[in-house]
Amino acid sequence: MPQYGILIFSPAPADPMALTPEHIAALERYPAQVEELGGRAVTGFAFQPSTVATAIRGDVVSDGTFHDTREVVAGFFVLEAPDLDVALRIAKLNPATRDGGVEVRPLFTPPPA
Repeated sequence: MPQYGILIFSPAPADPMALTPEHIAALERYPAQVEELGGRAVTGFAFQPSTVATAIRGDVVSDGTFHDTREVVAGFFVLEAPDLDVALRIAKLNPATRDGGVEVRPLFTPPPA
């Protein structure tokens, strides 16, 4: 089954772990919704706040993220879904779409040798 990277965005510099009870309840419902639509979360991770990030460009190491932006990547997960349409339907249900957003990207699979 095709796999998709789901990038979770949250307002910067918000702590992605400072969640409201409503957000937590929506997160608890999400796995069942994913399965109902025919998908499966393969793995996922939440990042610590962007304020503790370290960026490296060339030889320069600096505190913080690469970009000065209103939103930062708060985490990601890998989703298996029958096709992109199902992956998008699943992504739209993610609670992060309420105060941040999500981005769906098909994972690269090399062509057969």
